[in-house]
Amino acid sequence: MFKNKDITIGSLFVALGIVYGDIGTSPLYVMQAILYTNNSIATRELVLGGVSLVFWTLTLQTTIKYVVLTLQADNNGEGGILALYALVKRYFKWLIVPAIIGVAAILADGILTPPISVSSAIEGLNLIVFLKEDITVMIVLIIILLLFSAQKFGTEKIGKIFGPIMFVWFSMIGFFGIVQLVQNPRILEGLNPYYAFKLLANGNVPYILGAVFLCTTGAEALYSDLGHCGRINIYYSWIFVKITLLLSYFGQGAYLLSREGHSFVNSPFFLIMPKWFIIPGVIIATLAAIIASQALISGSFTLISEAIKLNIFPKLAIRYPTKEKGQVYIGTVNKALCIGCVGIILIFKQSQNMQAAYGLSITITMLMTTLLLSQYIRFVKNQKKLWIVVLLVFGTIELSFLYANSFKILSGGYVTLLITAALAFVMYVWQYSFEIKKRYLKFVSLTDYKENFNILKNDSELPLYAGNVVYLTKSKLWNQVEPKVIYSIFNNDPKKADNYWFININVTDDPYTREYIFNKIEENRIFVIDFNLGFRVSQGINTMMFQVIRDLIKSGEVVFKPRNYMIDYENLKGIGNFKFIIIEEVLALENDFSTWDSFIISTQLFIKKFTVSPQKWYGIDTSVVDVEKVPILFSRGLPDETLKRIK
Repeated sequence: MFKNKDITIGSLFVALGIVYGDIGTSPLYVMQAILYTNNSIATRELVLGGVSLVFWTLTLQTTIKYVVLTLQADNNGEGGILALYALVKRYFKWLIVPAIIGVAAILADGILTPPISVSSAIEGLNLIVFLKEDITVMIVLIIILLLFSAQKFGTEKIGKIFGPIMFVWFSMIGFFGIVQLVQNPRILEGLNPYYAFKLLANGNVPYILGAVFLCTTGAEALYSDLGHCGRINIYYSWIFVKITLLLSYFGQGAYLLSREGHSFVNSPFFLIMPKWFIIPGVIIATLAAIIASQALISGSFTLISEAIKLNIFPKLAIRYPTKEKGQVYIGTVNKALCIGCVGIILIFKQSQNMQAAYGLSITITMLMTTLLLSQYIRFVKNQKKLWIVVLLVFGTIELSFLYANSFKILSGGYVTLLITAALAFVMYVWQYSFEIKKRYLKFVSLTDYKENFNILKNDSELPLYAGNVVYLTKSKLWNQVEPKVIYSIFNNDPKKADNYWFININVTDDPYTREYIFNKIEENRIFVIDFNLGFRVSQGINTMMFQVIRDLIKSGEVVFKPRNYMIDYENLKGIGNFKFIIIEEVLALENDFSTWDSFIISTQLFIKKFTVSPQKWYGIDTSVVDVEKVPILFSRGLPDETLKRIK
């Protein structure tokens, strides 16, 4: 949307609306979570140590790691864990592991963010009127259900007001923070890291770190939304966001410090507001929470879309609800996220209970990003010492937070682990099954079958199957195809045609590549098209193919003999009808796969039943598609035993 050099008031508002929803709503519950580690009783040591830990976590994790370092790892202007993986995947095969785990953890976070942020906002009403737990749950459920119901329409129009709303939100939390700071400036002692170390030395370290880490949830979005907002816009807007966040945290700390020894049931975020402002404050907080949730939902759609095109996630139907670049809608993901959010709300009911599950997924994601970032610095930037520093410093910090969050597993963190593990397993099966097939995949040269094509053409007993027959192949060499394609043409219902097209799609590491290479096996008869498409480009082959054919006719590289009865349609006269052949695989009962490989292939084929069909994925009219099934059969040869004829 914005190049790195573009910076305007409008672009800064866009960054506020897109990037900072998640991290911006963290003041709703962070200080409450810190208090909860001490039975909700405010002590000087806890408050000063807590705000000190928050300050240094935001500085080290968010500012230095993400804003200063990670934003530099852009993939042609795009960011996110898969964009980073695309930059480094050629160096080590094992890097697919942190990429898969990171994606799974981000998706798990997409299920947890809406419930905790919206619940935290609505619970502010308890300061003026006591809401029964069931009433709060019902209000949160209604908001969540309405939010997910609106996804299929896109957010192009309402998205324009996200920036101004978030500006109001950050201005509000900064203002009330300043008010408390003026009344009790002693809280500024928390800038000294001594208080952070002192609290960790004397306090319940795992639970304190687990609570503090919540202040940096959403930092991953700074990198993921790089392509939408541009690096320079994130730089400048982060200055404003960080100042207001710190004012809110220190303001809440100032309020608690002046009431040392008191026990707090409600979040100090709303306690620092005057009572007459509670309702407006709750409304603004709820809007900010909805925007934060929207950012996670939209980010999940984009992430899944990228993962599909990088072949690490099953193919799902993708829609483009608006003309806005990069905005996608995946109905299956929307339903899954909605069901997950509803389940979290019904299970945990209160935001305080959700904090146990929240944070663990982001810790895992950050650790995976650190692994990939260190390899980017090592190989792409060629900085031999810095990558070790990055890995050790941020790896140590994140492992400490992961250790702290591991104590939350039994009290709710297991939800995060189950969701992350399930998603990671699906991606592992999908990716590894592809590697298994590739291991045994063989190719044959099309040039060796020229004579067979001529015999088929001249066979007067065979009717014309179609004017043009199209096959999708996976060969890396332009003149080769899989044996099953040759079998389909000549043996399995021989396909006599005027022209044969063999199409290969290569997904590039560049996010927005749109290129093709054209080759001919035989003049005006057998053609090969290799598409090079970025991992953020739609793979609608039907449309792209006709564009290519139009280009080839115009350049004279392809000449078709028009039939007299054909009508000139957009300069494609004489080309005839098209028939796409989709070859689906089934696992043969007899094969020599290992037990594990056979299990993976079987699982992959089972998962495939719930995915979108190839014809829908490639945007092909189902009336021009024939589907053929072939067995996946790997055998080392015939068995030693042979049959003996007795009669």
